[in-house]
Amino acid sequence: MDSSELYNTKQQFLLGAYQSVIDLTLPSPNSPDYTLILIYKARAYIASDKPEAALAIIPESENVALKAVAALARYVGAADAAAQETVLEELRDLCVEIEGEEVEGDARDRWLVRVIAGTAFARAGEVEEALETLCAGSNKENMEAVAITVQVYLSIHRPDLARKEFESAKRWSEDDLLLQLIEASISLVTGSDGYSDCNSFYTEQLANPSLSSPHLFTARGVTRILQGEIPAAKSDLEEVQTKDAETLAALVVAAGLSREKGGEAEAEQLWRYIATLCSSERDLHFC
Repeated sequence: MDSSELYNTKQQFLLGAYQSVIDLTLPSPNSPDYTLILIYKARAYIASDKPEAALAIIPESENVALKAVAALARYVGAADAAAQETVLEELRDLCVEIEGEEVEGDARDRWLVRVIAGTAFARAGEVEEALETLCAGSNKENMEAVAITVQVYLSIHRPDLARKEFESAKRWSEDDLLLQLIEASISLVTGSDGYSDCNSFYTEQLANPSLSSPHLFTARGVTRILQGEIPAAKSDLEEVQTKDAETLAALVVAAGLSREKGGEAEAEQLWRYIATLCSSERDLHFC
């Protein structure tokens, strides 16, 4: 069972509270949680588009999970397609390496390699390779791999396969947080139950005073727009101090969906709100 420190770090990362993970003080290198918490911190830097910062905290090591997260940071920070392909080849080699017996790292480290490599392959548009990587191994019971697999299926407009993956995981997983997060993602994409499942999940998580996640506010804001609750949605989106690409892209998509549903006045109101968010030079290219 995970320690409370590792559990909280994992929870913050999975819910998109990346700055909170970045701000964490790492435990002693002698701690059994040191490597895993370090990896979550490096992944939080990568998710925040700070690959150089991630590389700066990753030590030289033969541990396969640390090698994988360093490769992902180099992939995100690569200057061109050739450099990215070089990193993808490194990750492919790591995926072969973890099938052998003489590997520095335990079963959890091996799964982290698959999760991180699958993430990189998905980002590169190599969907089949991503799915093959995430579904590899003699024991597929790894919830982070399931969560990424679901996201890949949703990205290629196969919510039926995403739902099948989720239903299968429910039979063996005890990770309630990830199960709920996956279900919320499927609900947000499909609109099942009038978006009530995802809205309830986001609201429950945002009630946690120790959790500060711009991602959750953006997600609930989108849900509320799709439910026609424009003022409440704007309130959520205003909680996001830094209006990043995710927030602005979500607003644009939601505005389009609102228009398709016939809410012309609400759509125009939302487009005006998007324009106010795009007032700075840094954000103009998202509009």
